Amino acid sequence: MVGMKEVAKRAGVSVSTVSNVLNNKKNVGPETRERVLKVCRELNYQPNAAGRLLKSGRSDTILFNFSDFDRSFYLKIINGVYDYLKDNGYDLIICTDKSCEKYMTGKLTSGSIILDRKMKTETLVRIAGEHYPIVVLDRIIDNPYIKSVVVNNYEPMYELVQGLVDRGYRRFGFVGGPEDTADNQERFKAFSDCLTANGIGFQQKFYFAGNYREKSGATAAKILMLSNELPDCLVCANDNMAIGAIKTFMQNGIRVPEDIAVTGFDDCDLAEAMGLTTVSIPNYERGYLAARYLIENIRGQRNVEPFKISANIKWRETVLDKRAGR
Repeated sequence: MVGMKEVAKRAGVSVSTVSNVLNNKKNVGPETRERVLKVCRELNYQPNAAGRLLKSGRSDTILFNFSDFDRSFYLKIINGVYDYLKDNGYDLIICTDKSCEKYMTGKLTSGSIILDRKMKTETLVRIAGEHYPIVVLDRIIDNPYIKSVVVNNYEPMYELVQGLVDRGYRRFGFVGGPEDTADNQERFKAFSDCLTANGIGFQQKFYFAGNYREKSGATAAKILMLSNELPDCLVCANDNMAIGAIKTFMQNGIRVPEDIAVTGFDDCDLAEAMGLTTVSIPNYERGYLAARYLIENIRGQRNVEPFKISANIKWRETVLDKRAGR
């Protein structure tokens, strides 16, 4: 097997210089760094991660934590995280639920990216520190070692609902996600505020608490059909629930959008195929930014100001323009 000595000999540098390059130290010039990396590629040299850990006492590995396998947008976020980490010499491990806490230590990972509402804020505050920064994607935490990269939920949801009102819709239903999540709270507040601003009342019987999964959207649709009283438009707090509602309506002879319009939030892969009007979140970029901010904080470039990701509306076939002559 090729070792560090062979890399150093081929590149014409010392072993310590090779080590500094592989550990992203700043005391190596750009030309030397590139020469060493080129030799590593030519020799297919893979550093021994365990050896680096024992020598340095720290890990060049990042932990990504999430818990809901039913939501396809996670894969795009993971791809963004992975691409940035790969380009910057870090490894990635993915962990779920409570088991991840045992890996959140500087001797196993250098920092964490968290997208799991089950991970308590108190736990994150306790773990985060100068030598163990954290990035959260599902909430804003005021802490000097935690960076929040969150979706701007309010403005795009408000814009979506205003667009529905402008298209002639007046009777609305809403399928929300878990009521304790920041995403759902912001999306419903924007929905409510927009209706109030337009002088449109909302009937509580048309509110359904879901869990962001397709089945809960299907359940909301079934309950609506039992009441024999459909709203003009069903606004869903994510695409999975919207897709569940659409499938259920169609299976029971209710036309979308002729009998009821349906909207989502996320722009998952299936949304475009189903013609779903939704809010599009750049999830690959979301993951890429999360990884970038985390590595910057690991390297001492302290930045914990919350960052809100903008989103835009995709108007598609599940909504009609009901205004006369259009």
